[in-house]
Amino acid sequence: MNTMDRPNKFLIGGGDEGRPTPPPRQSDYVPRTKIYPKRARGTFRGIKWIVMAVTLAIYYVVPWLRWNRGEGLPDQAILFDFANQRLLFGPIEIWAQEFYYVTGLLVLGALALFLVTSVAGRMWCGYACPQTVWTDLMIAIERFWQGDRNAQLRLDSQPWSFEKIWKKSITHLSWLAIAVATGGALVFYFGDAPTLAIELVHGTAPTVAYFFLGLFTLTTYLLGGLAREQVCIYMCPWPRIQGAMVDRDSLLISYRELRGEPRGAHKTGTTWEGRGDCIDCKACVAVCPMGIDIRNGSQLECIQCALCVDACNEIMDRVGRPRELIAYTTIGNLSNATSSPREGWRIIRPRTILYTVMITLVASLMGWSLLNRADFEFSVIQDRNPFFVVLSDGGLRNGYMIKIANKFEGVRHFKLRFKGPADLQPKFVEFDGTDPTIEVNPSEVRAVKVFLLLPGAQRKELRSDAEPVTIELQDVESGQTASRATIFRSPS
Repeated sequence: MNTMDRPNKFLIGGGDEGRPTPPPRQSDYVPRTKIYPKRARGTFRGIKWIVMAVTLAIYYVVPWLRWNRGEGLPDQAILFDFANQRLLFGPIEIWAQEFYYVTGLLVLGALALFLVTSVAGRMWCGYACPQTVWTDLMIAIERFWQGDRNAQLRLDSQPWSFEKIWKKSITHLSWLAIAVATGGALVFYFGDAPTLAIELVHGTAPTVAYFFLGLFTLTTYLLGGLAREQVCIYMCPWPRIQGAMVDRDSLLISYRELRGEPRGAHKTGTTWEGRGDCIDCKACVAVCPMGIDIRNGSQLECIQCALCVDACNEIMDRVGRPRELIAYTTIGNLSNATSSPREGWRIIRPRTILYTVMITLVASLMGWSLLNRADFEFSVIQDRNPFFVVLSDGGLRNGYMIKIANKFEGVRHFKLRFKGPADLQPKFVEFDGTDPTIEVNPSEVRAVKVFLLLPGAQRKELRSDAEPVTIELQDVESGQTASRATIFRSPS
């Protein structure tokens, strides 16, 4: 047969034109399969309820705690006072120019997370992560209105009816109420909580407060109510980083395969000879908020919440077998397991020692810096447009903005001194004379505009187009001084 006479399976309808039909392209997007986690009961579920209650209580109560800082100063214990460019944590004030303290806190948080992960895997993710806490709360609300796993499956599979519309609507309204409370609590950290609460109710709060209230409400509703496990799997980078933090001695939720296999259904009256303890009931899968099967080994999605441990222990109690078929254990224990395993847990090891030393070092440096920092600071910003001005007599003028921060809870008085080229004369925009006393109120940043003038006759004394200048600030009462280096610019 001639090749041209053979039928072509790629031709369309006989294919007079002989064009091959490409295979159908599969979508790169895999639709989400909704997870219906079953209610779990047991030790770890109880711990999760306690952690949820404590963390939510701290989050909602802290903005209402008071701290007396003196007359005329905010009395909110923790306040992110962006209007005055400072953060207040009880007796500690962190100003904008001291943002390195916030960086230090972030470094401490990261190191603490590394230490926890090296000791017990993603325990933070399973118990205290805000995404986990609010997702648990949203799931609890969903169960309250729609019932447990089986009831939700039946509800979602049936056609739309009054019952389905009512239960779905009240669930989402409850989620929105929680989201509003979450966003409302967060905006209270940025303003006086009692005052802002009244303004929000009366409609007199700043527009930015309503904007962020709406933003935080939307994100809480989407992430905690709708996205749930998708945030942990796709949005959070930690699952992909944690692999570098764990080792053979890290506690991880694990299935004891040696004891559980071969798995299979179990009937009352049959013996356990020649088989494992796992009866393949899939209770561990049903309670998992991530929808995974822990029996398949360590997985990126697992948040180490231990709900599968509670579910499996309950089944083991029913069939009369030892608990902890699924349990917190280490990779080393699993690899060395026997029919009668004797397990150990080594907490003190090079990895944990390194993280502990780093945490201690960073915390000590921050503490020492806080105890020894000055109670006033100032910064110098030189004008850049233009760098200098040539005066009518041939002299030069440079402009500087000097910002003085008074961190003391009382009025302070300061004087400025200038050291640079000879005959350099200061001119203060808001003051008379060349040596005024500058008054700065408590916890205030005052900006002072100063011009430095050089007479035309002295221009020949300049050695470069950027002469060094030192500006010194002195506290009149205490005599404390601080200095900053800058330059005096001139034509090339």
